[in-house]
Amino acid sequence: MEGTERKVVRCAIYTRKSREDGLEQEFNSLDAQREAALAFIASQKFNGWRPLEKEYSDGGFTGANTDRPALQELMKDVAAGLIDVVVVYKVDRLSRSLADFADLMKKFEEHHVAFVSATQQLDTSSPMGRMVLNILITFAEFEREMIRTRIIDKIDATKKKGMWVGGRAPLGYKVVDKKLVIDGATADTVRFVFRRFVECGSVALVARELAEKGIDSPMGGKWTTEGIYKILRRHVYIGKVFYKDHLYDGQHEAIVDEALWQKAQDTIANNKPEPGRRRIDGAPPLRGILFCKECGCAMQYTWYKKGPKRYGYYVCSRDKKAPAHRCEVGSVSAFEVERLVFGQMGRILQSEAFVELLSEEGEVPKEDVRRSVSNLPAFFDALFPEEKRQLVRLLVERAELGRDGLDIELKTNGFRKLINGMLHDDDDTGA
Repeated sequence: MEGTERKVVRCAIYTRKSREDGLEQEFNSLDAQREAALAFIASQKFNGWRPLEKEYSDGGFTGANTDRPALQELMKDVAAGLIDVVVVYKVDRLSRSLADFADLMKKFEEHHVAFVSATQQLDTSSPMGRMVLNILITFAEFEREMIRTRIIDKIDATKKKGMWVGGRAPLGYKVVDKKLVIDGATADTVRFVFRRFVECGSVALVARELAEKGIDSPMGGKWTTEGIYKILRRHVYIGKVFYKDHLYDGQHEAIVDEALWQKAQDTIANNKPEPGRRRIDGAPPLRGILFCKECGCAMQYTWYKKGPKRYGYYVCSRDKKAPAHRCEVGSVSAFEVERLVFGQMGRILQSEAFVELLSEEGEVPKEDVRRSVSNLPAFFDALFPEEKRQLVRLLVERAELGRDGLDIELKTNGFRKLINGMLHDDDDTGA
């Protein structure tokens, strides 16, 4: 830049602060960084350096990645050729990752943009500046890795001693002098959850009973089935600390005994579908067809296992997602509601009006239709679960269950196919 008229060097100032606290102050860390950068640019005024009015400032963003709005805007302007020099307070304001930093430097070089650290006397416009910068960022990342390793080692040692490492105390405990101490009222809630789940085998029922008792979840408000499962699976309630697939004796008292805790784990395991049976047992006949007449929501199938027996039932999906909500239909036995559906299907099939309709449309004698449908109740009872599911899909469009009973919307074409199939089978048998 020799001569009387020097070329104007456009300088963009980038500032960053990891945390948002303090940003509401009249003069905060971002302002201090910009002041330092402006002072450095002023010292280079004789070389034609001039600060851009546009500010590139990321408040509350980590330097561990480049997912920052102001940084993205800066790189966009770099690519557009609007910047000659990027000035920061310190190197780590731009990035704390060596890989990200190297990538940013490569993009700067591609667009002939220099990088300057105002307080570290680093200028990438010279070979020496680039070398020192690489050394500095390497040591900075090494220091961060050492800090991270020390923190992890400390957590490891603390967990292995069964100590509480901090954070929100689990339900049933409170933190006193950095230790977990049993909290009487909420501890009773934990005991109720374990005891009732072992008795009934249903987290949805436990959640509903908690809501009926007026007991809020740990986060306040309604209980969820996921929240109940989280309590049931925690080793902290038997006085243990689980860490990296190992159990350590905790320095806190247990809320439930190990026998009750183990029964809860066995119940959870028994509630899981058995291998090889998921495809059949997982396709109940009324899934996707049965709806709650009161809420208009789908009735979802669920089940639990107690001993060798498995009990299935349909529950209003609004109740299942928010157990504290009390739908007037709620949950019903799968056996009972399926029996109602097949019973109503049989009565409709055997009605004189339907026999006449099918006889006329299918050009089949009424006597043949009556003979085909006369044994439908026994026929339904003899079907396997998968056959029942297919039959319902063929015949039923929609079923609605309410306080006043069950309403079914049928598929006429499906019934015609069924009757014709049965008549065809009769002909083959008599041949």
